[in-house]
Amino acid sequence: MKRIHTLLLCLFTSLTFAQTPTDFTWWKPSDSKFPVIDGQAWSNEMRDTIQRFPPRAEASVRKAVWNLSRNSAGLSIRFVSNAPQIIIRYKVTGSASMPHMPSTGVSGVDLYGIDSDGTWHLASGKYSFKDTVVYNFDKLRPNDNYHKLGREYRLFLPLYNSVRDLEIGFLCGSIFTVLPQRMEKPIVVYGTSIAQGACASRPGMAWTNIVARKLDRTVINLAFSGNGRLEKEVVDLINEIDAKVFVLDCLPNLIYPIVERKELQKRIIESVKSLRAKHPQTPILLTEHDGYTEGYLMPHRQPLFEEANQDLREAFGQLTTEKVANIYLLPISEIGMDLDCMVDGTHPNDLGMMRYAIAYEKKLREILQQPAGTLTTQIPTCHNREPGSYNWEERHNEILKLNQIEPTKILLIGNSITHNWGGKPLNNRIKGADSWQKYLEPLQVRNFGFGWDRVENVLWRVYHDELEGISPEKIVINIGTNNLHLNTDEEIVQGLKLLVQAIQIRQPKAKVILMGIYPRREQEARVLTLNKGIQSMAKSEGVGFEDIGKKLLLKTGKIDETYYSDGLHPNAVGYELLGKEIQPILR
Repeated sequence: MKRIHTLLLCLFTSLTFAQTPTDFTWWKPSDSKFPVIDGQAWSNEMRDTIQRFPPRAEASVRKAVWNLSRNSAGLSIRFVSNAPQIIIRYKVTGSASMPHMPSTGVSGVDLYGIDSDGTWHLASGKYSFKDTVVYNFDKLRPNDNYHKLGREYRLFLPLYNSVRDLEIGFLCGSIFTVLPQRMEKPIVVYGTSIAQGACASRPGMAWTNIVARKLDRTVINLAFSGNGRLEKEVVDLINEIDAKVFVLDCLPNLIYPIVERKELQKRIIESVKSLRAKHPQTPILLTEHDGYTEGYLMPHRQPLFEEANQDLREAFGQLTTEKVANIYLLPISEIGMDLDCMVDGTHPNDLGMMRYAIAYEKKLREILQQPAGTLTTQIPTCHNREPGSYNWEERHNEILKLNQIEPTKILLIGNSITHNWGGKPLNNRIKGADSWQKYLEPLQVRNFGFGWDRVENVLWRVYHDELEGISPEKIVINIGTNNLHLNTDEEIVQGLKLLVQAIQIRQPKAKVILMGIYPRREQEARVLTLNKGIQSMAKSEGVGFEDIGKKLLLKTGKIDETYYSDGLHPNAVGYELLGKEIQPILR
């Protein structure tokens, strides 16, 4: 990661960009030493190039596909900043707008901020579409209440144009840290103009980008306007990506007479079998044509999509009969388009894009087994509450890397109390290292504790691959104390219940043990009552329950301050006691 806010760079900027404010520093993708274009596969072949296919693809795909692949649909850049003003400037290679789609969608950008609790917010900027496109986001709230180290931003790039000379400007002296590409497996979409983004009013309203925000997962947009046609050359390239899910949504480009109906079924079957041969377990989602809203008044249009959908269902049936595993269908009935959802009877407006996104989110959550409830404790969320102490995303990435190279027998999931105990991933917060090395290290325990985590934050981590690539024998969960000031006991219990179910789905062979929340100053009585609810839920879910925190109490029911550093976190003596109590459970 790279922080740019030096006086020397500010001086260089003021001399080099005389036409801009002299107190601005400018960053461009080529300044980074690591890939920063999120939503881009093959980044090691492109470095700072803002396009979707690697250069070698030009020799294999049709010219129209290649040209469209240079559009920046679905690409984004993530960064952290506390700047009160951010300016984005760049050039585009085509017309700023189209007859049925505004400049803000064809050539504009969207800037979203994510606060310290993981909630998304849209920044509204003033824009100008001239030789250089400029977006000026001024009077931004630089920080949240937790710290003064800024927030994460997500810059979504234009949907229907190629971008060059992109620069991000920020006030000198401000924090500006560019974030690397996400490590989790992406959702890969191969589709048509609808998936590329026509006719969203702005990039953030393309359904693929809405889904990326809803699931908080990278979506690789390989949609090529009227040229998404399930062609072998494109499928071969897609096959190179290690995806979480493959989505094939090409039917609007494959209606008769573009291709014969038998040819359509052939392409569907061959595309699925090609992906399945290289990715035996990766889910493949096939999507029906969403229809034409003018079909009733223009009856010659109605059979076009109805026949295509019938052909898709027949191909899906054949694949199912042949026992091609883990394939799914998103039918037109679940997309739910109506006459108010389209610009021209074919392409969705923002309402239509939202209908698409809702349908896809629901289907993808079913496929990935990632349900979200209505309570805050049941909605998976990341956070950035104490970056001055540690980097939450970096720790998450370290766990993903460890899972790939080093097996472990026991996972200890928790918040700062677990995080500060010790073990791997290594960190500078360790308060109970001696206890960890004496009682936990010999049992091959991995520390899945994250400072400031709540129930919903652990759910996010479980949904974002932290349990993949490993086969632990036991998973011990101690989470919920950071929810006490926000949620009722029942909300905490219900959040834990969903978390336990998510863990059991991903690690069915592991023994899951719920720990009672450790007592804390002035919350002893409530924690005692809450733990009874957790114990009852654990029994109903068929998992273990242990309450070693009772050892931290005096006979009066109050915490024994000799075990604590601040009424919440154990000191070295407290960790020694907890280690001694938890070791028999882990054995």
